[in-house]
Amino acid sequence: MLAKIAIRSVVATAALTLVGTAVPGHAMAASSTPLPRAAGIEAGELTFAPNASATTRSMVAANPTAAARAATVCGTNYTKVITAQRLPSDSARYATVYVYTDGTTTGPRFYDKPTCGVLFNETGSAQYMGIRLKDNYTSTADDEDFGTYSTYAGPVRQKKGYCGEVYSYMKKGGRVVIDNLSGVGSCN
Repeated sequence: MLAKIAIRSVVATAALTLVGTAVPGHAMAASSTPLPRAAGIEAGELTFAPNASATTRSMVAANPTAAARAATVCGTNYTKVITAQRLPSDSARYATVYVYTDGTTTGPRFYDKPTCGVLFNETGSAQYMGIRLKDNYTSTADDEDFGTYSTYAGPVRQKKGYCGEVYSYMKKGGRVVIDNLSGVGSCN
């Protein structure tokens, strides 16, 4: 558990450094010297999975830096955006769920692609929240991350998750504000 918290802190700090956002407890001195590039994904490195929806494409185009931060949490190879969705809606947004693939195929079917999901908290304070990623194979266990987080829940991964589902959940002030199940990819 402590290792996960330490890794989460390092990844969050690196991701936020990419966009120049100060992290509490990590003061950034005012300087004209550019910060060193954190190990992460730049917005220009993102591409879309072939079946990414028009909504996903426009959302990432509107805020590529946020999408790159989420991809950085998943790892440097996860640059193909499968889905990006504001939750519970565009007008009442508490979080954004992102699901990525690295584009490789891990099995005999085209849809056997590794996936990674992250649920970003956009409330400005810690909330009980979680994300669960499942593939379309009944024998594979779901990967999930639930807890009280101020930045994000995840990353969660599936080896063959392209035709799976992503579940997002958040409680705010004791009230459930997100309880959402979405498909990952476009499958027949």
